[in-house]
Amino acid sequence: MRTLLTNGSVYSPADPHATAIAFDDGVVTWLGDDTGASSYADGADEVIDLDGKLVTPAFVDAHVHTAGTGAVLTGLDLAGTTSLTEALDRLAAFAGELPEDAVIDGAGWDETKWPEGRPPTAEELDRAAGGRRVYLSRVDGHSGVISSALLSSARGADIEGTGGLDGYDASGRVERDAHHAVRDALSELVGPEQRRQEIRAALQHMASKGIGAFHEMAAPHIGPLWELPIVREVAEELGLSATLYWGEPGVFEHIGTYGLAGLAGDLNADGALGSRTAALRTPYADRADHRGHAYLTAEQIAEHVIACTERNVQAGFHCIGDQALDNIARGFELAAEKVGIQALVAARHRLEHVEMVDEATIAVLARCGVVASVQPMFDGLWGGPDGMYAERVGDRWQGMNPFGSLARAGVVLAFGSDAPVTELGGWEAVRAAAFHHEKPERITVRAAFQAHTRGGWRAAGIDDAGVLAPGSAATYAIWQTDAALVVQTPDERVAAWSTDPRAGVPVLPDLSEATPACVRTVVGGRVIYEAEGL
Repeated sequence: MRTLLTNGSVYSPADPHATAIAFDDGVVTWLGDDTGASSYADGADEVIDLDGKLVTPAFVDAHVHTAGTGAVLTGLDLAGTTSLTEALDRLAAFAGELPEDAVIDGAGWDETKWPEGRPPTAEELDRAAGGRRVYLSRVDGHSGVISSALLSSARGADIEGTGGLDGYDASGRVERDAHHAVRDALSELVGPEQRRQEIRAALQHMASKGIGAFHEMAAPHIGPLWELPIVREVAEELGLSATLYWGEPGVFEHIGTYGLAGLAGDLNADGALGSRTAALRTPYADRADHRGHAYLTAEQIAEHVIACTERNVQAGFHCIGDQALDNIARGFELAAEKVGIQALVAARHRLEHVEMVDEATIAVLARCGVVASVQPMFDGLWGGPDGMYAERVGDRWQGMNPFGSLARAGVVLAFGSDAPVTELGGWEAVRAAAFHHEKPERITVRAAFQAHTRGGWRAAGIDDAGVLAPGSAATYAIWQTDAALVVQTPDERVAAWSTDPRAGVPVLPDLSEATPACVRTVVGGRVIYEAEGL
């Protein structure tokens, strides 16, 4: 089948001035101007007048929790609540529509944005939900609160008993081991059919956002292994490209069984700043007796990296705090002593988040060929002098999420959302990277867009995708945008040459004006989303 798109703008380094593009049987066969397109029109099965719309490679979300994202889309979403009272009112309204034996799986609350400044308690959940079983995950996914009824359902894990699990508080708050046990219990209570519905909702929403590929970051503390085949099956059914990771060391038998790209992703070196579980060198600014939790030592990190490298398997870790990243850097140095730098570079290991990273660790990552899978919306939502990061770590927020420093050192960047931690949306992430709170860490819109397209493919070990050029896959999105198409840069010295048409730099929407809306998403020639009226 041949599809021809004309009278628009095509984002392609192969022809920065292209206004038309042709696809044959899922492959780009031609791009150029509208005059040249006329010779392709007669044999085309489908000709679309773009009427000025923009065509780009589809986004790759390099860090997603698909079932959790779907649970928020179809269930109780507490993102954006401005007070504890509002969150409890939402819970009460949601619970009132459910049977008494229902299990409520909600997420998105952030007590730093509430005047009460604290999470809800089990007693408050009991009252609001009428005694139903309730789990509400904090926005970062590293802690939560549970109702008394859910605690009773999960007691087989001895969460609260003598010798119970670390991280349980009688108020109903859970983190670390107790949180993991609650998530395990919740997965069994919810069951495969509900998970399938949630996964489907998440993937359909991705497609509507121009996301054609995603990396599933599964791990024992996130959800059970049985969710992975469901993610793959639904992705194949809907037409999205799925790359699956499992965050657990040593389980190499899972690679073939579940079709994994690696033992990476949310293999946690530490926790999260919002939950005060990220591992810090010095105490939290708002809790002077606490430095978070390092879950892996440098030696354990090295052992995993060495084992994966020797088996040609991608390794990776979740790492946020500076102490955790110190451990990561030392772990890679120890691994390099055993297997050599070239073997590490060839394996293309990856790290998730990489938030409080200094120049010395950046140099280690660059030398070892490690991909930084990062989330620009973390800075967009929680950066700045008045943001959550400043509240947690004081002035140390200024060195966080250093996209510019990573890029300048030669570290490959791959962008993702960490949904449901932040909402799915490629352009929003691109904007956040280009308008970072710290000016030296801003990157061009073009570089940010590449990190959210080609960078995602490279993070999965695929180097020939994420670009529209003859011979590449027909994986693209069509966008309606009212903003001007420009070369947007954070530095006037760069803009001076790159905005000159003679430089041949392809243009993207001015993201300071508006966010483009997706009207069609295509993966390998298959339409996976189309808005009405295209």
